[in-house]
Amino acid sequence: MAIAQVNLTESETQAIQALSQSQGKTQEETLHEAVKQFLARYETESRLAVLRQARGIWQGREDLPDVAELRNE
Repeated sequence: MAIAQVNLTESETQAIQALSQSQGKTQEETLHEAVKQFLARYETESRLAVLRQARGIWQGREDLPDVAELRNE
């Protein structure tokens, strides 16, 4: 596991301390959870962007069989 140094404001530090204490977690656990949630959101947004870019890539292709005909077989 890598060690990362992060500079937080006094209010951010106090908020993390209070949140950690109220949840019965260490500050490190709270920060790990926050980073995981942030990365999960970014990953989801990234996947959505890739899917949007791929939309319509089969459009206009003449070499593909007709789906309706395939279903009728």
